[in-house]
Amino acid sequence: MPKFDANGLVTGIVTDHATGELLMVAHMNADAIAATLASGEATFFSRSRGRLWKKGETSGHVMRVVEMRIDCDQDAIWLRCIPAGPACHTGERSCFYRRVEAGEDGPQLVRQEP
Repeated sequence: MPKFDANGLVTGIVTDHATGELLMVAHMNADAIAATLASGEATFFSRSRGRLWKKGETSGHVMRVVEMRIDCDQDAIWLRCIPAGPACHTGERSCFYRRVEAGEDGPQLVRQEP
């Protein structure tokens, strides 16, 4: 098993299997990992809801897991997925749709064009 943090979580990193694009980052506990392996669909632990949630359970934008890997420190999991729609709850393909750039008054967020 992974090396879970004090809250029983590891970071889950999701990329598109076909393109390699980074889609999202979420948290997983042992139950989320087991559910993902059993169903073949990405399941995470929601810290705000305090429960498991399968990606796409309400939107239908599930992520079919092609492969799961763990990093050398065993504290992060990489899910290579086939997304059935946008990864982000905002409707964006990826949760990483903004760049951070230097601005006159400090860092500013700039929308990343596809």
